Amino acid sequence: MPLPLCTLSSQAHHCLRALKSVKKDCLPPLCIARWASTSSVPRITTHYTIHSRNKDKRWEGVNMERFAEEADVVIVGAGPAGLSAAIRLKQLANEYGKEVRVCLVEKAAQIGAHTLSGACLEPRALEELLPDWKERGAPLQTPVTEDKFGILTKNSRIPVPILPGLPMTNHGNYIVRLGHFVNWLGEQAEALGVEVYPGYAAAEVLFHEDGSVKGIATNDVGIQKDGAPKTNFERGLELHAKVTFFAEGCHGHLAKQLYNRYNLREKCQPQSYGIGLKELWLIDEKKWKPGRVEHTVGWPLDRNTYGGSFLYHLNEGEPLVALGFVVGLDYQNPYLSPFKEFQRWKHHPSVEPTFEGGKRIGYGARALNEGGFQSIPKLTFPGGVLIGCSPGFMNVPKIKGTHTAMKSGMLASEAVFNQLTNENLQSKTIGLDVPEYEENLKKSWVWKELYSVRNIRPSCHGVLGVYGGMIYTGIFYWILRGMEPWTLKHPRPDSDQLKPAKDCTPIEYPKPDGKISFDLLSSVALSGTNHEHDQPPHLTLKDDSVPVNKNLAIYDGPEQRFCPAGVYEYVPLETGEGLRLQINAQNCVHCKTCDIKDPSQNINWVVPEGGGGPAYNGM
Repeated sequence: MPLPLCTLSSQAHHCLRALKSVKKDCLPPLCIARWASTSSVPRITTHYTIHSRNKDKRWEGVNMERFAEEADVVIVGAGPAGLSAAIRLKQLANEYGKEVRVCLVEKAAQIGAHTLSGACLEPRALEELLPDWKERGAPLQTPVTEDKFGILTKNSRIPVPILPGLPMTNHGNYIVRLGHFVNWLGEQAEALGVEVYPGYAAAEVLFHEDGSVKGIATNDVGIQKDGAPKTNFERGLELHAKVTFFAEGCHGHLAKQLYNRYNLREKCQPQSYGIGLKELWLIDEKKWKPGRVEHTVGWPLDRNTYGGSFLYHLNEGEPLVALGFVVGLDYQNPYLSPFKEFQRWKHHPSVEPTFEGGKRIGYGARALNEGGFQSIPKLTFPGGVLIGCSPGFMNVPKIKGTHTAMKSGMLASEAVFNQLTNENLQSKTIGLDVPEYEENLKKSWVWKELYSVRNIRPSCHGVLGVYGGMIYTGIFYWILRGMEPWTLKHPRPDSDQLKPAKDCTPIEYPKPDGKISFDLLSSVALSGTNHEHDQPPHLTLKDDSVPVNKNLAIYDGPEQRFCPAGVYEYVPLETGEGLRLQINAQNCVHCKTCDIKDPSQNINWVVPEGGGGPAYNGM
């Protein structure tokens, strides 16, 4: 089916400006989508990325025109990296008196609503970007006053001193609610003239005939759950740019396509990931220690399962704490549930007293990059760049990536601005290639920092597991500061790590008590998650038969345990014989864990209609 394209018009401008009217309090309550089928292999996936509309008679005669907007730079994702890039571009444009149009699209209904992190922020990049951030009212209200670290056994806690110079040292850092910080960055960007469009999900990468990136297209809206067009169907908009910045965050779905098209991962190791689960609590004021940062490793995980906890005491006028649990997605036991490990951790004798008498007010989850230096892909290609947590600049032993993500966006903007304003530039492609960005990044403190800690995460793969990594850190990092003449490798991808269920012991988790620990669906309700019910599930399957025939048969359906939102369930067939996979797509918190950990690599996460997903309040 041909897809004619309309040129720039007042209607396109109107469509974009209309996004400004999205209200912060208009998200409907959570509800759970159910899908049933009676076919021998129940049909689960109806999304057009799997079932082409060109072959679907229901789409015959539907107007498939898309309007187009032209910009100098389009940025996908309003996280710390994308917003820092936008701010830096406009700073340079204003400094040199140049007109540079910057459009930024964000799939969340409001800036910061999909952002989740611990978060303990190192302000180095912020101070470079906006030196007067305090005067501007940046929401950094809790300087770190105390660092604590411990190893947990089932019934006790072994304190571990944090020596000066170790990655876990947080002197000079701030405990923040990253969603609020990102929202503030959005205000700074708009004040400089950046066009910020929340509620628009970038669904497709567009290409010029010469193979360079042309821009992106936002998602179509008005499609029924069965894949048919509704009467109010509308095509997405095309946003064209000389350079497109991809700042989607960890495991971006567009970045996945770019890795393959341009072979960007040819010379790096596989990315490794973790799943981070987080809650916000109001606690008894007598137990509140504003500025305290606590981390633990050990129980309830075994030594061969990478992970640990954090507990941060905020100082925002009420006794608020942020707590969370991270599990490396290279774990091997398919019976492991990251969510239930998190709930179990809260009952440790040294942890539970903090929450007694308190109230949980928030929940969410997000995957994070753990591959570090060895897993950084090629960052530039004709017409585009990768910035932030999309390629993965997290300093794993520090448990911090915001500062490096911001700096990557700033460096990319500086390189791109030089090309945009170079009157003598002769580009080989229509979309500009900016290799100077990657060259400058390798000369920056980001590269030096990531290189120095490159061996700490892979050192946890030895016989001593996490404890071997701690020993390695104490000896080689503390003494040599990452100057050892070797670089350790990561093992195979996380999706290849699970053992068959028959070779593993099921894990018996205690039932939640409803006071300290909770069930999954009541937790998801606190995330404010909602999607339009009548749309094709955005958790797509390449083959609908694989979940039962492989994942369930070999691994006992691990997706029903690794998902932190109850999206995947195996339920009885209507005939009463056997099971089928049910996808509750409306519960999805956009963490990307399923796309990463699925042992069949059959799940492909794509964007739902813009504005759908969690509605985090300062997570």
